[in-house]
Amino acid sequence: MMAGRTAADENRRPVAAGRPVPSVREMGGNRRALREIKNLVGAAPYPCAIAKKHTLQKGGQGEQKSALASRRPMTRQLAASLSSKKQSEHQGTATDAVPVVDLDPPKEPIYIDLDEDLYESADDIDMDEDKVSVNDESVMDIDSADSKNPLAATEYVEELYKFYRENEAKSCVKHDYMSRQEDINAKMRAILIDWLIEVHYKFELLDETLFLTVNIIDRFLERHVIPRKKLQLVGVTAMLLACKYEEVSVPVVEDLVLISDRAYTKGQILEMETLILNTLQFNMSVPTPYVFMRRFLKAADSDKQLELVSFFMLELCLVEYQMLKYSPSLLAASAVYTAQCAISRCQNWTKTCEFHSRYSCDQLLECSRMMVDFHQKAGTGRLTGVHRKYSTYKFGCAAKVEPALFLLKSEGASASTVI
Repeated sequence: MMAGRTAADENRRPVAAGRPVPSVREMGGNRRALREIKNLVGAAPYPCAIAKKHTLQKGGQGEQKSALASRRPMTRQLAASLSSKKQSEHQGTATDAVPVVDLDPPKEPIYIDLDEDLYESADDIDMDEDKVSVNDESVMDIDSADSKNPLAATEYVEELYKFYRENEAKSCVKHDYMSRQEDINAKMRAILIDWLIEVHYKFELLDETLFLTVNIIDRFLERHVIPRKKLQLVGVTAMLLACKYEEVSVPVVEDLVLISDRAYTKGQILEMETLILNTLQFNMSVPTPYVFMRRFLKAADSDKQLELVSFFMLELCLVEYQMLKYSPSLLAASAVYTAQCAISRCQNWTKTCEFHSRYSCDQLLECSRMMVDFHQKAGTGRLTGVHRKYSTYKFGCAAKVEPALFLLKSEGASASTVI
C-alpha cells in the first residue's frame, strides 16, 4: 500500500532538475489565501453593471423567466400579467428565510398612454402598406426560386443587368455603316450570316457563340474596309474568336479551313484574327441579345416551346441588316413578345415582363411587326438557313408555328385611324 501510494505521488508530481516539485503544503507561506482573491463561497461578488437576480433559490427557474420577461417593452397587457404573477410569487415565498433583493425597476407597472392621433397615423400607414403590396402582387419575384442556386447570382443579378443596359450601347453599331464599305453590301452580309448559322448548327456550338460572332463581324466592318473576297474570312475568324471566348471545346483552325472549302489557309485565318482583335481593342465582353433573352424568358415564365420560338424570331433578325437600328435588349424583348403572340394568338405582355424588360407593349410593336413579317417569309427565298434549322425536331419545329398576323392587321387599323 505504501509503495503504491508513493508511486502515485511521484506520478502526480513531476520532477525537475533532480528534485521533486514542492507540494502545496510546502508552499503554504508563499500561496495567497483564496479569500484575498475573493474566490470563497459566500464572498461578496464584484460590482456588476448589470443587476441580476438570484437563480439558485427555490423556484429559481420561474424567477429567471420573469426576469427575462421584464426586459420586454412594457405594454398594458404585459404589465397587468407581470403584476398578478409577482403578487402570487410574493405570497408563495413570504415564508422563505432567504431574503430576495429585487434589483428590477419598481413593481408598480408603468403604463404608456399612446395618443389617439398616433393610433390613427399607424392605421393609415398599415393601409398604405396594404395598398402597395396589392399593387406589387402583379410583379412576381422571378429570382426567389433560385435563391439557393449559386450559379443564378440572385444576390446581384439586378446589378448585372443594370450594367448590361448601361453598356449595351457600346456593343451597337451604326445602322448605316455599310455605306462606308466599297466592295460589299447588306445582301452579302446576309448571305454570310445565313451560312454561319448553318456552320454553327453543324459544329453544335452554344447559342451565345452565334450572337457574339455576328456582333464581332458588325463591329469590325464598321471600323475597317475590306474587299469582297475576304468577307468570308472575316466571318470564319469571328466565329473562331467567339468560340475561344464562349466555348469549352474550341474547333481547331483546320476544321474552319475545311468548312470554308479551303478558300483560306491557316495562316490567313490567324493573320485576320490579329487584325480583328487589334481593331476592336480586344474588347470581347459586350452584352448581346442573348443575355437579355435569358432574363426576359425567365420573366415570362417560359416553357420549352416559348423559348425555341423566341430564339427563332431573334435569329431571323440576325440576318437582316435593317434590324441593327434596334438595341439588343429591345430585340430580345420583342422576340419574346412576338413568340407569345404567335403561340397564344393574343397579345400577352405581363407586368412582370414589362418590369424586367423596361419596355411596354407599345414600345415593342414596331420591332415585333417586322419580326412577324420575317416569320411569314422565312421559308421562302434563298436565305432559309434559320427556317431549316428550326424546322427540325431538335428545335421543336418552332418554325412551323403560325405567324402572329393579327399584329400586322392592328398596324393597318391604327394607320387608317390616323388617316
